[in-house]
This record gives sequence, C-alpha cells and structure tokens, in this order.
Amino acid sequence: MTGKATPEASVSTSEGTAPEPAKVPTPEPSGQVAASESTGQEQAPEPQKQPQAQDPAAHEAPATPATTKPEAPSEDVPSAPLQLTLEDVSHSSLTVSWEPPENLGKLGLQGYVLELCREGASEWVPVNPRPVMVTQQTVRNLALGDKFFLRVTAVNSAGAGPPAVLDQPVHIQEITEAPKIRVPRHLRQTYIRQVGESVNLQIPFQGKPKPQASWTHNGHALDSQRVNVRSGDQDSILFIRSAQRSDSGRYELTVRLEGLEAKAAIDILVIEKPGPPSSIKLLDVWGCNAALEWMPPQDTGNTELLGYTVQKADKKTGQWFTVLERYHPTTCTVSDLIIGNSYSFRVFSENLCGLSDLATTTKELAHIHKAAITAKPREFTERDFSEAPSFTQPLADRTSTPGYSTQLFCSVRASPKPKIIWMKNKMSIQGDPKYRAVSEQGVCTLEIRKPSPFDSGVYTCKAINVLGEASVDCRLEVKASATH
Repeated sequence: MTGKATPEASVSTSEGTAPEPAKVPTPEPSGQVAASESTGQEQAPEPQKQPQAQDPAAHEAPATPATTKPEAPSEDVPSAPLQLTLEDVSHSSLTVSWEPPENLGKLGLQGYVLELCREGASEWVPVNPRPVMVTQQTVRNLALGDKFFLRVTAVNSAGAGPPAVLDQPVHIQEITEAPKIRVPRHLRQTYIRQVGESVNLQIPFQGKPKPQASWTHNGHALDSQRVNVRSGDQDSILFIRSAQRSDSGRYELTVRLEGLEAKAAIDILVIEKPGPPSSIKLLDVWGCNAALEWMPPQDTGNTELLGYTVQKADKKTGQWFTVLERYHPTTCTVSDLIIGNSYSFRVFSENLCGLSDLATTTKELAHIHKAAITAKPREFTERDFSEAPSFTQPLADRTSTPGYSTQLFCSVRASPKPKIIWMKNKMSIQGDPKYRAVSEQGVCTLEIRKPSPFDSGVYTCKAINVLGEASVDCRLEVKASATH
C-alpha cells in the first residue's frame, strides 16, 4: 500500500448557472507516491474514523446524490475506502484524505477516483480522469459560495467498488480571521500635543474579511466637524488638523467582524503654555535679602507645572536676571542683593510647553539700604601708563605647504592702543581677502589662506600710536610639493 501524498486538481465552477456535465479535469499531482499493484495479499485495515465535514453552519444536510455506477461482483472489485475526511477548506480550494479499503479485490488495486457533485445537482464530476495511487488530494480553483458533495472510489481492472461519501456538503467560503489591533509603541502611553498642532494617528489592524472600524471620544461619537477618520483594509487613521484642549481624552478604536471585536484605547493630551501666577507679594527686606510669596496660576495649560522661574531687575539698569529656575515652592528668599540698589521681582510659570507668556511682577521695590558708614578716601596719584609700541614677542620665520593655511603671530605692548599694519615685501596687504588680520589683547595674528609658492617672502607687522611706532619681520617660505 502507499503512504499519503497530495495531488492538486483544478475544478472551475460558476455561481448562478445550472450544472452541466463537466469534462474530466487533468489533475496536477504534487508529491504523488507511486505504488505497485497489490499481489492479492490483503492488509489489516486501520481503526476506522467517522467521516468529518467542514461547514458546521449548514442547517440540514441535503440528501447525498445517488450512485448510478453498476456494481461488480464484490469479490473482484475493492471495497469502499475508509475514513474519508475533509482536511482543509479555503476560499478557493479543499483538501480531503482517506484510508485504503479493507478489501482490495482479487485483481488488486489500480488507484482511486475522487468526484464532486454540486449541491442540488445529480451528476458527479471526476477530479482526476484516471485512477491515482494517492490517499490525499487538493482541489483548487473552486468558486466562492459553492457547496459540493465529495466521494472517492477504489478502482481495479474489474471495475470500481462502492464509493465512500462525505455525509455533509463542503461549503467554499471566505476564511475568517479574528480582528486584532496593533497599537504602535509610541501610542501606548499618553500622546501629548500642543494647541494648534495636528494629530495624525495611524492604527494598523488585522482581520479577514475586511472588518468594520469605528472610533469614540470619551465614550461618545466623534465630532465630524473637527475629527476626520479614514479606515482601510489594514489600518484606520484619525486626523485633527488643529488640536484644541477640548480634544483631550480617551479615544477608543473598535474593530468588528462577524460578531467578533477588538478594542484599543489611546489617551491624547492637548496642552498649551500656562498662565502667570495669580499674585506676588514682597514679604520682607533685610540686609541684602528679600522674601517673596506668590499664588499658583489659575490656568496650568491642561498639564502639571514643572515649577516657577524667579527673576530680579535693578532699577538703574532695568535688565532682568534669572535667580531660580523650575522652583516648586511658592515662597523664596533672594540673597546677594547689592547695597544701595532697588530691585523689582517677577515670576513665570512653566510646564512642558515652556514659560508663561506673561509674568507677575512685584508692585513694590525692594530697597537695599546703605549702612551708615563714612568712608575717608586716601589721596591717589594717577599714574601715566602711556608708552610707545614695543613688541614683546617677535615674528618667527615659518615654512608652509601649499594649500594649507598658515598663521603668523607676534605680541605688542603700547598705550594708547596702536594701529596694526601688515606688509609683505614692504607692500601693505591691508584689505587683501587672501589675508585675515586679527589683533586682540595685544596679540597680532595674520592668517594666510591656502598659500602658494607666490606667497613666499618677508612679512612685516608694524604698530603705530601717537608716541611712536615699532615693527618686526619674518620670512615665510612656501615649498612646492614634490611631484613623482
């Protein structure tokens, strides 16, 4: 006997047409196992299973079409195959299997013939035109929605034996895949957006056939004037062009398919900058210190505050300087104030969006009074620091490579500040874009950008003020690179 193998055969069907006698299709066996004819020895049959059938939704099994084949003497032909079972059904194919018959007949076994009969018809259509020595077959290219009866017959040279028939028709229908939602990782925690920004959520899901997707906001239907939803075969997109704080809350996506459903919740928080503290009061001033107290803002921007920023400003300059950042208490002491100055203070609120647009400012000034100390200044003789230019660090001769920028350095001392003039071969190079001269804190620098052999020569730095002048020289040699 043979082991199981799976030939594949194609049967074309169409809905809405009366069944016609079908031509015998040519099966396309895959993995077909060849077997030699039986020598008359009978093998013990395996334990018999009940025939199985797909489509539990069938209300009542219609009567199996009658078999019209003439019966040969039972001792010459094989008996009916055993355990005819429906293994698999898809939207366009089915697979059945069976066990060899208990009695192979005196002339041995030549193979099996699998036949189909559409529900409501009486004609059996063979799947394979000739007997095949396999015990499992797949029939493809079936029309969606059709129902078929199946039977298989064992055949030898004396004829065909009695068939084994499935007692329930096989329904070719779409495979149902339970719906499932896959929430992206960044949406598994609260999704935060600022007021005015867009919200664009793309949530993929699975399900077959195409499931129905619907959204709710805090358990209620969406406002179609503000929220747009587009659902496809594999995802659903929720879009808000300009988010407002009222759009915050829990959005729930429900995917339904034939009584099954899957749900996913996404929390969205729309925030904006907070308002300023409600009020601020200058509690006390002592020494170089000032004590402040303020009230939290009435509007936190729809999120928690990160703290407060406290700033001070001297009345003379009016410039604001930060004293404390992300400070959580609502009272503070500002120290190290300068004696004799008067200060104003202001406080900003801060959340994830940043500082509040406005600040609350103290109405009163904090006066840091001078102590009653009389100072008697000593006589001071002003010294004249004027001097003529003199170079404390001269220029040094340098050798450079063509194409690589080089710099010349020297340092000069003079008061008042001297005018620096750079020269090459006694010719001024002021304003030449190839050179960049910088003088800072008495250090004079000349940068020669990407020099060439033409830039070789004697460079001079001259310093001039009202008291005199001084100069230093150096030689720059730009060597041409050797060619091979």
